[in-house]
Amino acid sequence: MTRSRTVVVAGAGIGGLTASLALAAKGFRILIIETAERLEEAGAGLQLSPNASRILIGLGLHARLSARALVPEAISIMSARHGGEICRLPLGEAAALRAGAPYWVVHRAGLQAALLEQARDHPEIELCLGAAIESVAAHGNGVTLGVRHGMTSRQETAWALIGADGVWSALRTRLFPDARPLFSGLTAWRGTIEAAQLPHDMTARRVRLWMGPDAHLVAYPMSGGRQINIVAVVPDAWNQPGWSAAGDAAEIKHRFSQARWSEPARMMIDAVDGWRKWALFTIPPMAAWHRDAMALLGDAAHAMLPFAAQGAGMAIEDAAVLAQCLGEAANESAHGAAAALARYTSLRRARVARVQALAQRNGRIYHLGGAAALARDLAIRAMGPRRLLARQDWIYNWRP
Repeated sequence: MTRSRTVVVAGAGIGGLTASLALAAKGFRILIIETAERLEEAGAGLQLSPNASRILIGLGLHARLSARALVPEAISIMSARHGGEICRLPLGEAAALRAGAPYWVVHRAGLQAALLEQARDHPEIELCLGAAIESVAAHGNGVTLGVRHGMTSRQETAWALIGADGVWSALRTRLFPDARPLFSGLTAWRGTIEAAQLPHDMTARRVRLWMGPDAHLVAYPMSGGRQINIVAVVPDAWNQPGWSAAGDAAEIKHRFSQARWSEPARMMIDAVDGWRKWALFTIPPMAAWHRDAMALLGDAAHAMLPFAAQGAGMAIEDAAVLAQCLGEAANESAHGAAAALARYTSLRRARVARVQALAQRNGRIYHLGGAAALARDLAIRAMGPRRLLARQDWIYNWRP
């Protein structure tokens, strides 16, 4: 049997599409298998720090993304107690020069659309929607897959299979059945506000983070500044899977209606008409993300809490390292794929685990109350914006 130059990617989300583009740039033929009949990315906004935007620009996406994304001027850390600004971390052009790439905020659907356009323009990428992988068999030449599309089935032989199918990954269940999503005890609520509804001083091009007792709130502009994306995170026992359940506005307003939350934060919450919510699940650190010529990336391998704004960033980094490892092994023996995927795992696990731990720690810090919150605010002020921003260098300055 001749070794295939095909790599199959399961999942057409941000990680899967980025991996497909990066692998195609290394000379592979890519087949993307996506269970959804149509790509309609759930969610509102997301943040792309320089470690991620640098990779996307390198894949030729600068024009498509800069037209959809917005560069925030700063990150403002706010106090839920008194509503004032504790510290402001400068972003904008200064941060882009410092890191060599922009800090973008973008609608998730806009990012996926840009990636999809780029993928459809590439002659070596095939996207198969409404399809499912029914069987997987590893062998000396790679992997043979049984793929069902509607009423028809077919076999595909690939050099490697990449699972980019999210926190509820079917491929992870096949490879590592004991690695299951773990509920964090937190629920994220999201909504959008038309900027014209808010006072002018609340629509500046900044990411605002309000920290409060047992909850926090993030707000930032998107869609050219016409909309404000709102994410509120609160403790909750509700833990249904999925990304876009309907949320009762009265419930989340009640959570933030108490006197301990300042008026600007409550104004943001009250201005949202339609809320969606999702329970926050993580994948605990795994010993490996690969087996034979099969591997996981993004949330399938390491779903994390969103409190470092690096979920998409880590998937994008995974894609770059994965493509680099497979590309370097492409001219080796048939077993090169398995060795390349082992190398990919070894290169990524420590960094991702560090980011996961940072996100966990940030969540605890954001939700402090009483004297602990006061001490936190004083420490942030004492540290100042320059030192706080420098603490992100190990994330933002990363290069594949």
